[in-house]
Amino acid sequence: MDIDLTRQSCVPLVATGAAAGPEEFGPGFRETLYELFRWRRDVRHFATDPIPDDAVEQCLDAACLAPSVGLSQPWRFVSVDAADNRTAVAENFTRANADALAGYSGERAKLYATLKLAGLRDAPRQLAVFCDEGTTQGAGLGQRTMPEMLRYSVVTAVFSFWLHARAHGIGVGWVSILDPVGVARQLEVPPDWKLVAYLCVGRPLDRHETPELHRVGWQQSTPVGRRVLRR
Repeated sequence: MDIDLTRQSCVPLVATGAAAGPEEFGPGFRETLYELFRWRRDVRHFATDPIPDDAVEQCLDAACLAPSVGLSQPWRFVSVDAADNRTAVAENFTRANADALAGYSGERAKLYATLKLAGLRDAPRQLAVFCDEGTTQGAGLGQRTMPEMLRYSVVTAVFSFWLHARAHGIGVGWVSILDPVGVARQLEVPPDWKLVAYLCVGRPLDRHETPELHRVGWQQSTPVGRRVLRR
């Protein structure tokens, strides 16, 4: 399999003038941004219609503006387009989901069995997002005491992609019920690339401000600030 390296890393933007951007964003912008955060939801129900490639490219550009430890930019995006690869990932999910169901019992098991936990059969775009744990970029800065910061950096890129996608009216679903080693093997990526996220991307069939797991009774949302500890 040929690996498309065009999204392996991004050149950081460097300010060449005294004013690199606005010193402060106004209240209108902040309100809109907060609204975007509120309506960012995990999507499992997708329309099968294609989404514009240029919109996905813009979302990838936004992802590459995310912060990263030591400016390592360890995110690696693989667009999963081939039918055999998508089928293998869907089968991977089916096995992992069955194992997860076996870990519950009683009413929880009954409810779990009804949940739609992935849009793998419907989403027109699918992206596997890896962390390149062998990257030499950044020379290891900030990783000696917390090596997991490389993967955390990839998570910030995923979230940046997610928010920008929502601004385009595009939904994203993060599938974690997968064997990551199996996905990496199927996509034939380099051995140092470790799966962090598998994203289903497309137009959502419906839109809700409330998380789906809240709506179906699996877990209630926690009010903002309820879990802040003060020391």
